Amino acid sequence: MIIWIASYPKSGNTWVRSFLTSLLYSNDGINDFSKLNQITQFPNKYQFKNLTDDLQNIKEIYQNWQNAQDFINLDNKIKLFKTHHVNCTIKGFQFTNNKNSLGAIYIVRDPRTVLISLRNHFNLENFLKAKEFILNEKKWVGIKNDKSDIDTLNKVPTLISSWRINYLSWKNKIQNYMLIKYEDLVQDPYKEFFKISKYLENLMNCKFDKDKINNAINSTSFDKLQKLEEKGYFKEYDKDIKFFYLGPNNDWKSKLENEIIEEINLKFKNEMQELGYL
Repeated sequence: MIIWIASYPKSGNTWVRSFLTSLLYSNDGINDFSKLNQITQFPNKYQFKNLTDDLQNIKEIYQNWQNAQDFINLDNKIKLFKTHHVNCTIKGFQFTNNKNSLGAIYIVRDPRTVLISLRNHFNLENFLKAKEFILNEKKWVGIKNDKSDIDTLNKVPTLISSWRINYLSWKNKIQNYMLIKYEDLVQDPYKEFFKISKYLENLMNCKFDKDKINNAINSTSFDKLQKLEEKGYFKEYDKDIKFFYLGPNNDWKSKLENEIIEEINLKFKNEMQELGYL
């Protein structure tokens, strides 16, 4: 069954995934970017290659979400997948369900901070374009003719929707749902990553060595991930734009115009209050 590492884009998913691959797929817990693809993305091309010949056909993709997951789960083993997809239903076709999903770790981040990272990641013209992006409830990525989409690794249509809908779509909709706030990871990484480790121990019926957890935390600090990218070790993202951009130093207050801040605060008011962002 699948344990999802889910989030809206630029919310810390790759940071958490780097920690998890260090914990699960190394002997000592030391981060190795070459193992990052051990937790791959869903949806992705290889998962649908025997289900459709048209990987850009949105209808054929959503009609085969469950078929792809049924096939993935034939071995009855636990596996982890990263996703930015909303946990939605389109014309009766569910993105996932409790038959295929054992749990979900959802990483959420202040949308005002996400907006700044989105502009950099998708090379958007300005913060107004980034605001339109994060508010767009019908936003798909992975579309080849979308000039704003620079993701070359996952050319399968992925509905990310708005920050708000993405968050709400996963909230308690899957058994063993766990919410992690990016800001808590920054403030107290040991507490939060040990919490994630305990969550996995319970679901996977295993026990992680404390030293290994500490090594995984220390070797995946934002500064170390950023330095590894600068040295060319982060092969998953090969664009000229930095993937590990500002991280904890992302200060929306000094970068965003008041009108943009006020609109984000208004449109996402309930969720931001619930999460302590307002």
